[in-house]
Amino acid sequence: MPARSDDAVVLEVGGHEVRVSHPGRVVFPEPGLTKLDLVEYYLAVADGALRGAGGRPMVLKRFVKGIDAEPFFQKRVPENHPGFIDTATLQYARGTSAEEAVVRDAAGLAWVVNLGCLDLNPHPVRAEDLDHPDELRVDLDPMPGVDWSQIVDVAMVARDVLEDHGLVGWPKTSGSRGIHLLVRIEPRWDFREVRLAAEALAREVERRAPGLASARWWKEERGESVFVDFNQNAKDRTVASAYSVRPLPDARVSTPLDWDEVRSRRPEEFTVSTVLQRFGERGDPHDGIDDAVGSLEGLLRLAEELGPAEKAPRGASRGDGSGRRVSTMPLIEVARTETKPEALDALERWKAANPVVVAHLAPADVLVDGMRGSSSLWYRVRVNLQHVPEAQRPEQGPLLADYDPWAGRWPGGSDGPDRGGRVGPAGDAASEGAGA
Repeated sequence: MPARSDDAVVLEVGGHEVRVSHPGRVVFPEPGLTKLDLVEYYLAVADGALRGAGGRPMVLKRFVKGIDAEPFFQKRVPENHPGFIDTATLQYARGTSAEEAVVRDAAGLAWVVNLGCLDLNPHPVRAEDLDHPDELRVDLDPMPGVDWSQIVDVAMVARDVLEDHGLVGWPKTSGSRGIHLLVRIEPRWDFREVRLAAEALAREVERRAPGLASARWWKEERGESVFVDFNQNAKDRTVASAYSVRPLPDARVSTPLDWDEVRSRRPEEFTVSTVLQRFGERGDPHDGIDDAVGSLEGLLRLAEELGPAEKAPRGASRGDGSGRRVSTMPLIEVARTETKPEALDALERWKAANPVVVAHLAPADVLVDGMRGSSSLWYRVRVNLQHVPEAQRPEQGPLLADYDPWAGRWPGGSDGPDRGGRVGPAGDAASEGAGA
């Protein structure tokens, strides 16, 4: 029996004591899962979870106010971390650095869950070599209106492209709407080269599956396609790793699959309770991933053959001197909000005020994006008017909500570094927008 201390349980895990505070707190009301239930889940699937996240520096995505509130992202390991938590100091693209947590055993998993982490968000590098990723990540991110069969079709094409270039893709559900393919690679190439290889892969998938897949960086240009999100391989990016519990009401899990399961199974089948049973019965389908290490040379040759990707025009044409890329689509912005429910509420108010416009919109024309803030996500709502007759297109008006994530944090208030920036750092939970 675990020892109790105050409103806490002290577990002995692999020779280490791990204190779990408020063990009876209900985290997932729908299935009735408590904080201690989640700790016990991760201990039960520890072999698989550590195969994905062990030995890697990790961003702590903490849901301290529950799954219905926005999490905050903590890069720096808490100062009072126990001795069984290793650390690694990462240098970020902006010139900053942070000492991040490195989990190596089941006790470490229990410790991060006690901090309020539901999913695990490791970097694609090992703590022993922070400059050379040993994993290429293929994030298949569906636009609104895309069904599971299309995502699967794109996954099969991506598998073929990988195999044609000497690589093995290991599929898992993202735990939301998409599919991740994990590809172990030799740690010989830097982040720039790995991202270039991933972009070449995405472009080749788009070429082989036109209309189904997209490598277009700008969301409004993708249509009802599956975005092969190559930028998840950029430095500083993380995605939810295998066996991560996602913040959805049913306690859904990002679950490794065999390829013969990909077409027949559905993400909603894999929850904490079903994955516990599955893992106990069959173990981890990815248990051979570390023996399937490949080379990026083939994809990098493909990148040379394809040549530079087409880029959106720079913002100099606007005369504002920003240098930011400008979309060629007729976009209007509806709102910027602190939370997703506020964003969806603003969208519904806009729709109610513009019924004639709404009648022309395709599902992929409505863009609700999670954006990177200083330590959490904020949300931007835009509408692509490409399918609306020009005479009926509304002009850009005042925003229905104008949350400023940088107010008080940077000189000049709203001119912070990521104002208007790209989707946030938490992988597909951020990047799948309204459909997440």
